[in-house]
Amino acid sequence: MKRKLRKIPYLIVLILISIAACIVLYFLVDKVWNGSFVDWFEWNFMQTRNAYLPEAGQEAIIREPMWWKVKRLVLGAVIGTVAIGIIIGFFASYFHAKAEKRKSVTNIGKMLRDYMKQESESSDMFPQEYAEIAAQMAEIRTAMLRSEQALRNEAAQKNDLVTYLAHDLKTPLTSVIGYLSLLDEAPDMPPEQKAKYTHIALDKANRLERLVNEFFEITRYNLQQITLEQEQIDLYYMLVQMVDEFYPILSAKGNTAVLHADEDLSVCGDPMKLARVFNNILKNAAAYSFPNSEIIISAEKKDKQMVISFENQGPTIPEEKLSMIFERFYRMDEARGSNAGGAGLGLAIAKEIVTLHHGTITAESHENATVFTVSLPITN
Repeated sequence: MKRKLRKIPYLIVLILISIAACIVLYFLVDKVWNGSFVDWFEWNFMQTRNAYLPEAGQEAIIREPMWWKVKRLVLGAVIGTVAIGIIIGFFASYFHAKAEKRKSVTNIGKMLRDYMKQESESSDMFPQEYAEIAAQMAEIRTAMLRSEQALRNEAAQKNDLVTYLAHDLKTPLTSVIGYLSLLDEAPDMPPEQKAKYTHIALDKANRLERLVNEFFEITRYNLQQITLEQEQIDLYYMLVQMVDEFYPILSAKGNTAVLHADEDLSVCGDPMKLARVFNNILKNAAAYSFPNSEIIISAEKKDKQMVISFENQGPTIPEEKLSMIFERFYRMDEARGSNAGGAGLGLAIAKEIVTLHHGTITAESHENATVFTVSLPITN
């Protein structure tokens, strides 16, 4: 309704201009060009002929218009007037539309700024004719708020992790300095005691190295940009090699890894990146498995997907933590009090790599069994 009301003044102005143009034209023809116009009309549109006048009973000279020329003149004047009116109307509409567009863009910009600054609902900030824009802006602001909250949560988790690591660095460092000081102050210490203190200092130094590596892992993740170099991969050979590499780590707790897969399995992907995915998952399974338990690795084709799963026996992961396990810098509570957990990036990196391969990675946990499943397209 407001837009229609705004058009009425422009229509009235256009009508008034047309009336004024007609009056000016009439004044020019009747007053200014009177003699010239009459002479021009007489010369071009009047004719003289002899005609018999019945009422006079004789012939006479008659001066009369040439109607076919007058008709063409009137038709041309009408057509010219209409054409001029159309041209004037076109330019008036064009400049009016540009002015309205500029005004509309300015108004929309102002409404958008006000909407993003305030907490008002979109329906309160945008008129009814901008309902579609209002709906889109509401979606954009919701997505932005979600992203901001996710970034805040991630930053908080990262800060907590860095604080934890910084605090945890002090303990092994203090122990290393303490035991080395004892060895330095007592060179005649019995060999058995010296060996004990050396072993403890080495163990603490290894712990210190792991913590420093976690700091580097955080830095590398923030700086890296994962790109894929894809090729055909012998999946069975990759999994066998990985099981062999993990034998010392698994045997330390009495764990074993069993592979169930056909020898002809292959998949298209980046071998280095996928090896990192499987290593991160197996490392996680080894860290949280019960001692002397078995980790089952299986791979099989399902339709056009290659499905690889890792199942380990260990504490059941609660549902609310399971949904966050692939988030960056997320560490479960038990990881904070032990050497099991890293920087909370292993599974997040694994998910990112799998997603780049157009695959999926999921986790399930129930009855002291946890299963990580990776699905990859056989050809990419």
